[in-house]
Amino acid sequence: MKTVFAILPLSALVIVAFAQAKSPAETTPGSNGVKSEAPGQRAGGGCKDLPSAAELKKLLKEAAAPEVGGLAEGHSEWAAVVDRKGEICAVAVSTDDPTAAWPGSQAIAKAKAYTANAFSTDTMPLSTARLYTMAQPGHSLYSAANANVFNPACLQTPEKSGSGPKLCGGTIVFGGGVPLYKGKTRVGGLGASGDTACADHEMAKRMRDKAGLNPPGGALADDIWYTKTDGPSVFAHPLCKNTWRNGKKIGDEPPASGY
Repeated sequence: MKTVFAILPLSALVIVAFAQAKSPAETTPGSNGVKSEAPGQRAGGGCKDLPSAAELKKLLKEAAAPEVGGLAEGHSEWAAVVDRKGEICAVAVSTDDPTAAWPGSQAIAKAKAYTANAFSTDTMPLSTARLYTMAQPGHSLYSAANANVFNPACLQTPEKSGSGPKLCGGTIVFGGGVPLYKGKTRVGGLGASGDTACADHEMAKRMRDKAGLNPPGGALADDIWYTKTDGPSVFAHPLCKNTWRNGKKIGDEPPASGY
């Protein structure tokens, strides 16, 4: 018996190839029954998937708790959110009186949000806490903190914190900034400031989790790393005063001596 091979015309082959090349967003249903998004699908940015100022303030209050640690357990914090393009979407402060929280932390929160978004990708979340060691002298990203200088026009009085230029920039290489995700796509960054860098990271991480904007790897995918408990790493961050992580006391920053 002879085997017969059919030769398809080129136009038919193109149609078959196109049908087989559907994107993951078209073919892969999400766990909630909604089709999931492929990385890069939200390249245009925008604030629609991110918390508003009112929602950000609520998240700040909900995240503060004794196991946050630091100087004030996260009760006097600024927070800012940027979209995928790095533009400010929302700014909030946890205190009823905006001037009661550190005024300088407003700009730092904006810069942390920008940094976390600017140095993360759809496939690799990178919190600002994980930039610390690599940005030190002798390491591969030394002087990274000098990049993307913060726009001084973004320095606002506390009551006008959300006004001014949308793109503030700034690069922060210590804890408190985390990237935000919807499905497999990075949609922005969140920055928290107003306490120790370690407490700020705990606040930002909790807020991201409560907002449902964790990276694909989960809430701890880019968690802060301490050599005391986790061992040596280029992603390590120093201990702060009264350092807690995920509900457990880790330790304290060593006191200075010889001054």
